[in-house]
Amino acid sequence: MPLNIPGLLVPFQLLFQPRLVLPSLVVKDIRHLDFVALHKAGYRGAVFDKDNCLTLPHTDVIVPEIQDAWDICRKTFGEGNILIVSNSAGTRMDPGGIQSESVTHNTGAPVLRHKSMKPAYSCISAIRGYFSSLRFPIEDRELIIVGDRIFTDVVMANRMRRSSSGLMNMVLTCAYENGGADGKEKDSSQNSPDGPLAVWTTGVWERESMIMRWWEKRLVDVVRRWMHATDGPSRFIQEPFEVGHTKRGLVAELLTSLSRRKN
Repeated sequence: MPLNIPGLLVPFQLLFQPRLVLPSLVVKDIRHLDFVALHKAGYRGAVFDKDNCLTLPHTDVIVPEIQDAWDICRKTFGEGNILIVSNSAGTRMDPGGIQSESVTHNTGAPVLRHKSMKPAYSCISAIRGYFSSLRFPIEDRELIIVGDRIFTDVVMANRMRRSSSGLMNMVLTCAYENGGADGKEKDSSQNSPDGPLAVWTTGVWERESMIMRWWEKRLVDVVRRWMHATDGPSRFIQEPFEVGHTKRGLVAELLTSLSRRKN
């Protein structure tokens, strides 16, 4: 894998913005995420890392243990509202987009084509371009970003959050000062989703870059203590169901229920 320059430059930015490494939610894997609760809270789109989050490294098939959770996620958010952003598939390492097509075929979700690796700002622009081009555009604040690496996935989510929240606050302030926002509008903005929500999956399906992962975890712990950071909203975290024949009836029933709601 080529050198990830944007990722290597992150420590320098942390000297001034240490909160960039703090995830909003920490779960072992996506089975612990309550996608229905997230959607009800106003999160309409999701960005997922691929390797060691959805698949084994260098493979394109969803890890069997999380297949049911992935199906619920896709059913909840809807086709096209989930995007896979990888530092392998969809990049210059994927000439012709062959791996991207394989990932999409096996997961049912599109893969972003981007030239710069996460957490580059150009990659962020490409993500925004995708979601703004949808029939029903999705804003940054309506996204969850799920991944297993701090310096790529979590930092990228927090960079998006900082820039989008700054712009949103400026727009709301101008509207309020010009008489274009009343108390009701201000209340609705406070109740809107506060994304992008950075979700850090700590489970590792296949051992990879373990020294770097250990260092990232230590850094997060240090910054949490230093900044007196609190845990994210627990209402979005659930106990995972077990994969097995006895549970598939429950999963199928849930998927059917979701389908009826959409119809």
